[in-house]
Amino acid sequence: MKNSNKKVLVLGLGLQGRAVVHDLEKNPMVAEIIGADLHVDTFSDWLTQLGCHKTRCEVLDCTNQLHLVEFIKKNQVDVVVCMVPPTIAIHVAKACIDSRVPFVSSSYTNDLESLDEEARVKGVTILPEMGFDPGIDLIMARQAVAEFDEVHGMYSYGAGFPDKDACNNPLKYKITWTYEGVLRAYTRDYRLLVDGEEIFGDGSRLFHSPYIHSVDVPGLGCMEAYPNGDAVHFAKLFGLGEHLSHMGRFVVRWPGHCSTWRLFADLGFLSDKPLEINGASISPRAFLARHLSPQLQFAENERDVALIMVDTWGMKDGEKKRVIYRLIDYRDLETGLFAMNRTVGYTASIATQMVLAGEISAAGVLSPIDHVPADKLFTELKKRGIEVTRSLADPQSCLVFDRKKTG
Repeated sequence: MKNSNKKVLVLGLGLQGRAVVHDLEKNPMVAEIIGADLHVDTFSDWLTQLGCHKTRCEVLDCTNQLHLVEFIKKNQVDVVVCMVPPTIAIHVAKACIDSRVPFVSSSYTNDLESLDEEARVKGVTILPEMGFDPGIDLIMARQAVAEFDEVHGMYSYGAGFPDKDACNNPLKYKITWTYEGVLRAYTRDYRLLVDGEEIFGDGSRLFHSPYIHSVDVPGLGCMEAYPNGDAVHFAKLFGLGEHLSHMGRFVVRWPGHCSTWRLFADLGFLSDKPLEINGASISPRAFLARHLSPQLQFAENERDVALIMVDTWGMKDGEKKRVIYRLIDYRDLETGLFAMNRTVGYTASIATQMVLAGEISAAGVLSPIDHVPADKLFTELKKRGIEVTRSLADPQSCLVFDRKKTG
């Protein structure tokens, strides 16, 4: 087959990275996949279990930029998929630019923006934010914005949590991501737009926020949502201007989550300030992550849920309009891949395949908002059992916070 000799390097063989490998294996264009990590002890067994025949594993320290460049060139890699922590991703991206090889990642852009000019000069594609959140959510929001003449409001919801049948612990939560990262996010400052006014929230008081609210999710019921980071930043990315009055990003959990974590936060368990205990130094948050992680694992027959909803309202052709884009995915018990692994890893894999096929080829630090074709992505996700749906809703019934009551 023409162009069926492509070689892909996947850096980071955690659950998200394994989902990337699992998906790339099915593409006839890809002849070989190199899975690399500092630790590959269980990866070979996993490859055998899932019948992945194109992939070989390598021990590799990707923080050594010079060594990584040598490895990429020696192995004649066509694209690098970076599934390592964001603090390391910058080194990987620099190595890709030096090697003149495209880079795809599921992490936020952050420091990568500083590499834009050099990537353009050297003709290298740097495509971050191609995962679940960020990634699919950004492209869903872009599609929603395109349906309006004026956008008056947008609320975006994203979450990963256990299915109802797996909610068998007091927190009604189980882990599909780094738990230390989850707990860190529980102290994240936030910014919303309410009645046209920017509202700043202190992350240390996140679970006291007046913007915690209930949201109905088809198939799941009434859920609880709390603010998540800087929503106003995304309003600017989408070019939403003078007509925008409401903008929010929220995390969704089962009811009772916020009251439980308000108690933990108020007692100082989310603090990262180390305490000296019997000669050892450990922060309350690090202790909590280490103590709870073993108790919050999924059993082999339990599923998680990955959810994105983008609720947008405004005017179209002189009439009020409201549209909701929604994605709900569940763990695949046959492969063992969680919904969070699938939605992150498969999305990164699809973007990688677009790069290999020449469908994404611009140089510089790209954005899913501007450079990833939505129809193509949604079609490919649907082939993998991950469907993005669109529905119209009553614009009179959308949630709008009252600044006078919540300020």
